[in-house]
Amino acid sequence: MEIAVMPENGLITLRSAHDFSTTLERLSASVQAKAITVFARVDHAAGAASIGLSLRPTTLLMFGNPAAGTPLMQDVQTAGIDLPLKMLVWQDADDAVMLSYNDPTWIAARHEAGNDGHRAAAAMAANLAALAMHATGA
Repeated sequence: MEIAVMPENGLITLRSAHDFSTTLERLSASVQAKAITVFARVDHAAGAASIGLSLRPTTLLMFGNPAAGTPLMQDVQTAGIDLPLKMLVWQDADDAVMLSYNDPTWIAARHEAGNDGHRAAAAMAANLAALAMHATGA
């Protein structure tokens, strides 16, 4: 399984063992199974098509759990700009399917969170890693 971590910008990207639709469905099902609220599903390719442009499959899933995110925002309220959490499922130019997300520990560092915020972010990071690995088949 290929995993790219870009510490300078907090972006984590995994290559999926599945096609685009399967990866997105596995992610959605995992989020729902954990009773995490889905706030939005943005189909960027459909948006591009609506104005006559083409874009490879690219869908953003925004989701969250107040019990997980609120402690980080209580510690440093500006973290709310990066919440709710989101994952992007996309297909690259070589038809590989990828899943990308922001590392919550990077978000905590970005906002200069204290110990409580970092603990909350570490828990979110573990949950996101599990969702990503399930969705991609890692």
